[in-house]
Amino acid sequence: MTIVKHELKQGLVSFAIWTASITLLMMVCVFLFPEIKGEMDTMGDIFASMGSFTAAFGMDRLNFGTLVGFYAIECGNVIGLGGAFFASLIGISSLSKEEKGRTAEFLLTHPVSRTHIISEKLISVLLQIIVMNVVILAFSLGSMAAIGEAIPWKEVLLLHLAYFLLQVELASICFGFSAFLRRGSIGVGLGIAAMMYFLNLIANMTESMEFLKFITPFGYCDGADIVDSGKLDMTLIAIGILFTFAGIFTAFSKYRRKDIQ
Repeated sequence: MTIVKHELKQGLVSFAIWTASITLLMMVCVFLFPEIKGEMDTMGDIFASMGSFTAAFGMDRLNFGTLVGFYAIECGNVIGLGGAFFASLIGISSLSKEEKGRTAEFLLTHPVSRTHIISEKLISVLLQIIVMNVVILAFSLGSMAAIGEAIPWKEVLLLHLAYFLLQVELASICFGFSAFLRRGSIGVGLGIAAMMYFLNLIANMTESMEFLKFITPFGYCDGADIVDSGKLDMTLIAIGILFTFAGIFTAFSKYRRKDIQ
């Protein structure tokens, strides 16, 4: 597990900054809820009349005056975008950074196979995502307890599970792209995450574009759908798992026969 330890140590600062930033924003959102709870019913009526914009974020189906409704929209966007960007960044740089940093020759001359290298790098990516989500969930639940609100356990856990699966899917897709890149590209990772986010907004706004939910992992992270149904959409998650394994398979297939420069 030498490579795993090295990857975790190398990415520790970035991991700490992203985790602390997302966690802090989540806590701020939760702590703000008691102050604005009384005004949220009026704001909810205003949002509900804003047409496509309201539908894009699911605000027409959630009550902002409840903790779960507020959390699903405000905190959901924080962890959704923040987590997606972080997962995409570590996924897209995992393999490509060796050529970009001129360390591929040193790494590949060691008595370890490329399959072993890819496996340990993938493990390091997944470990970072797991630890980040555990920290965020723990502090979010602690914040809810601190403000004296009843914790909607089922909805909160389902929301966090959905966003965890989203991050794993995006990281795996970007991990697959990383095997093709030689210079690394933060822009590619951010672009993939942003594209997936906006595809979901389009799918929510227009019924004729709902098929886009089968493409973007944000489709099964829709807070309004999760709160309304009390469950995750297993069909969309199954498709997401296929994309996840496709990204991982692509990374192994390409990197094992790649001509390293």
